[in-house]
Amino acid sequence: MVTINLGLLHYVVDHVYGALMHRSKISPPFFSGGWGGSKLELLERMITQLFPDMAGQNWPPTSIQPIWKTVWESRTACLREGVFRTSCDEQLLSALPPECHNARVAFLTPKGVPSHRMACVVHLAGTGDHTFERRLRLGGPLLKENIATMVLESPFYGQRRPSLQRGARLLCVSDLLLLGSATIGEARSLLHWLDSEEGIGKMGVCGLSMGGVHAAMVGSLHPTPVATLPFLSPHSAVVAFCEGILKHATAWEALREELAAQHAAMTLEEVKERMRNVLSHTDVTRFPIPKNPNAVIFVAATDDGYIPKHSVLELQKAWPGSEVRWVTGGHVSSFLLHNNEFRRAIVDGLNRLQWKDESSL
Repeated sequence: MVTINLGLLHYVVDHVYGALMHRSKISPPFFSGGWGGSKLELLERMITQLFPDMAGQNWPPTSIQPIWKTVWESRTACLREGVFRTSCDEQLLSALPPECHNARVAFLTPKGVPSHRMACVVHLAGTGDHTFERRLRLGGPLLKENIATMVLESPFYGQRRPSLQRGARLLCVSDLLLLGSATIGEARSLLHWLDSEEGIGKMGVCGLSMGGVHAAMVGSLHPTPVATLPFLSPHSAVVAFCEGILKHATAWEALREELAAQHAAMTLEEVKERMRNVLSHTDVTRFPIPKNPNAVIFVAATDDGYIPKHSVLELQKAWPGSEVRWVTGGHVSSFLLHNNEFRRAIVDGLNRLQWKDESSL
């Protein structure tokens, strides 16, 4: 009888998928356009100024007023799509490509439920998730639990993708920081809109992979308690691009040549060290502990070829009271097979929050 090591199989599937997607010539590598020049310098400067004061701040999110249209309506549910001007500040707005300036969002709600007895979770995009559909499928079954789903189209993705960008392959390293900064600001504004305009009783934020990193940041920075649900996510983009499979999808030679032109000849290891320094700005362990860490649930895979276990555990350690749940599988197989576990985490995270009208008593 042949014994199959399923953990190894899941890990191998991740690497086979990664080889097909990231080592072939089907699509260009990440950051083929280089570091981003003055844009990267601007972003690093802004983030560096932010961190010393972050723990003591409750920045109010920027108010937005989406313009809505109804996509479909049934007896029990309604799907609307909205557009709003990105809530980035002027400095970030000037660095964003014009295609990214208008944000798009889908909003799936149950009918016949008063808003103060309804929960809503904002779903953020993972790498390569250009449409609303997958996240609406994840959230759809939660309607019966009176949980609405709001799906944000990321900057640089979908209809917000710059004309020169192919697929999800960001042209410059600065684009990754821009994508994250804009996504976090927009998600916080959407949570504020759900609270102040819709009167939603409980709120959460979730995301897969890169979307989970952004969800953790949003949950950390939001001024009120929200359920924070990162799925298959590292604690930092350093892990994804310098340790995981995506290191094989990065244009290291183009990045090295740009640095060599500015300085002296550089080794590949020196280039990777520069990348680690830049992406250290995405380290969620540097962010404040969320207002209700008990409502933070990480779902991680046992044999993830993209995200090593130590990365998940670092964030749990930095946020005492948070919970890690393990699903059996790799990054790709868990993404495909464990939606029910993701939904259960959403329900449980929201159940650990008080209803808004109760918390004000």
